[in-house]
Amino acid sequence: MVDLIILLIVFAVMIFALKGTIKHFKGEGPCCGGGGGTPVREAEKRLANPKIGERIIRIEGMHCDNCRRSVSRALNKLDGVSAKVNLRKKTAVVSYDREIDEAALRKAVEGAGYQVISIQ
Repeated sequence: MVDLIILLIVFAVMIFALKGTIKHFKGEGPCCGGGGGTPVREAEKRLANPKIGERIIRIEGMHCDNCRRSVSRALNKLDGVSAKVNLRKKTAVVSYDREIDEAALRKAVEGAGYQVISIQ
C-alpha cells in the first residue's frame, strides 16, 4: 500500500513537471525571472531621425517573453537603434538612424545573456 502511495505521488509530480516544461518551451512559462502573469507592455522606441537601415539578428537562447524583453531593452539602450524582437522566430529586427557597428549589436545581445547566431 505504501508503495502505491509513493508511486502516485511521483506520478503527480511528473505530470506537473511535464506541464511546466511544455509551457516553458512554448514561451508561456515564468522562466528567466519572468512572473508568468500578465505580460508587461513596453513602449516602442522611436528613432529621433529618419531610418537609414535595418539589420536582422538571429538569436539563440530566448525561451519566454522575459527573454524577449531583455534582448529588446539591451538593443534599445544603444543610441540611434530601435529593435523589435520576435520570440517565435528568434530574431531581432534592428532599425537605425545612424551607422551602427555590428560589434555593438553583438555586444548588447550577448551582454543580456544570449547568443548571436548571425547579423544580416
